Amino acid sequence: MSLRLLFLGTSGGRRVTFKQLRASGGFLLESAPWRVHVDPGPGALVRLVQCGIDPGSIDAVLLTHRHLDHSGDVNALIEARTMGGWTKGGTLFAPKDALEGEDPVVFQYHRKHLDRVEAIHPHWQTTWNGFIFRAVWPHLHHGVETYGLVIEENGIRIGLVTDGRTEEGLGEHYRGVDLLILNTTFRYPKNMDHLSVEEAIPIIEAAHPRWAIITHFSMEMIGKVADEAAAYLSARTGISTIVAQDFMEITLSGKDKGVSLKVGLNPLINPLGLEKRDDPG
Repeated sequence: MSLRLLFLGTSGGRRVTFKQLRASGGFLLESAPWRVHVDPGPGALVRLVQCGIDPGSIDAVLLTHRHLDHSGDVNALIEARTMGGWTKGGTLFAPKDALEGEDPVVFQYHRKHLDRVEAIHPHWQTTWNGFIFRAVWPHLHHGVETYGLVIEENGIRIGLVTDGRTEEGLGEHYRGVDLLILNTTFRYPKNMDHLSVEEAIPIIEAAHPRWAIITHFSMEMIGKVADEAAAYLSARTGISTIVAQDFMEITLSGKDKGVSLKVGLNPLINPLGLEKRDDPG
């Protein structure tokens, strides 16, 4: 059995997202036949099509928080999954403030077509088609409900340290995961609700995963800086650290002697996200 992780975006911060210097589609988890889209930011729908994946095949959508760069295409994906309500089904997991209040990011119109809508909250844990999802704890992030995650499927465990400030003891909540994904927006600490490379060190050391991946990059992490940061983290923590790339795919396979990891690049089936058509002339 294997679990596939496809990065449909690695951007973090306004300039990188809005200029699309890196894509902002979140990532896809796949364990046949199930597909879960985590944090479908702006362009997620198009990125799926570019990769040759039918957006209507997404079985569940999971939001760590309501910010645009993590939820911009959530309604588009639900619309695609349900064909505008003609094909009911699908699941949504999202924090309460993404669903309720004065300004919910998921439209009521779309929710009524889903089979299941469930609010994430502190100590939340649920099962879904062989997956186990667990909220790690509420992150401190610009006043919105924000949850890190541990996702388990067939004994393979992935941790997601989403946006937010570093906090004492944070890494302990991810101990035992095979792969730890860290939204590492900055190279050095800033007085902002985002992690830096330096702040990732104690989290990785405490969690002690088999592998770590850094993603969600601001302008200062574009280019060789991210590669240098990953090498630095590997040297400091002793944990092999990978730089996420747009359309990078990670395959985790369960073995008798542990879990193996394979890194590849998903080919762009439709580079422009458009169907090829014959010349009408």
